[in-house]
Amino acid sequence: MSGTAPTRAGFAAILGAPNAGKSTLVNALVGSKIAIVTHKVQTTRAQLRAVAIAGPAQVVIVDTPGIFAPRRRLDEAMVAAAWSGAEDADARVLLVDAHDYPAEGPPRSKGAEDTDRILEGLAERGLGAILVLNKIDLLPRARLLALAARLNERIAFDRTLMISALSGDGVDDLRACLAEAMPEGPWLYPEDQLADVTERLLAAEITRERLILRLHDELPYASTVITDRFAELADGSVRIEQAILVERDSQRPIVIGKGGQTIKEIGSSARAELEQVLERRVHLFLDVRVKPKWSEDPEHFREIGLEKPATPHKGAPRRRGSGKGRR
Repeated sequence: MSGTAPTRAGFAAILGAPNAGKSTLVNALVGSKIAIVTHKVQTTRAQLRAVAIAGPAQVVIVDTPGIFAPRRRLDEAMVAAAWSGAEDADARVLLVDAHDYPAEGPPRSKGAEDTDRILEGLAERGLGAILVLNKIDLLPRARLLALAARLNERIAFDRTLMISALSGDGVDDLRACLAEAMPEGPWLYPEDQLADVTERLLAAEITRERLILRLHDELPYASTVITDRFAELADGSVRIEQAILVERDSQRPIVIGKGGQTIKEIGSSARAELEQVLERRVHLFLDVRVKPKWSEDPEHFREIGLEKPATPHKGAPRRRGSGKGRR
């Protein structure tokens, strides 16, 4: 930090439909890979906190799960976590896939319908937000301006920005905008800390990303990864033992593959990325277990930082009521 400007620190929640590009944006804002990114929707399950720096300001970015119509208890917890993060934040970003949402006429895609659901939720809760149109490199400027005007008719957004999270175009402007929105105060994390996430959970998320990328057609949402053991070894390396959970016996051989080839590929790919992220040698051991209804297990909810809903979903997502969550 330099200069005499007062330090600022606070929370900014990134809201959006599944696959709007939230995780890609979080990584771009931080300047390092923090959140997993795949082409499959609903891959973000936990509420991840990443740390971005802009001059004297520290922006703690809450990468929320996508907001969508929940079907399972896990879905309900994900949506509840997203709204909790939004309500507790100092600033909110509604990230819209500009290529997916029409500039006129009724929304026809699932993503556009989910975006409408978020617009309604923001209005009901009286929450201000910054509108960010993503994937602008895919559309002409006239279409983008028409879309921005249409969405601002729904809600009086604080500001409207246009970006490409993938290329980085406009990301610096958004980072500066969020920095200005943070309240004055001391930084909440050390200057060199990029995320508020345990290495155990980070390791599980990285392996889950590799699992999704390898088996996205066969097991899109029927599996998850938990870290059973994360041990520092005397030589500076780390031993990581993880379990891949599937719901049915028939899914186990899909993950293992013929002669164990599939799980070897997943393990090799995950280990390489873990070594890059953790900056040390990694010994990764994977086990595949059948656990029916793993998504209903309270221990799994705690593992990924979610609260298990106490009652069946009734419509509007519920708030956890945790205040600002400041340390």
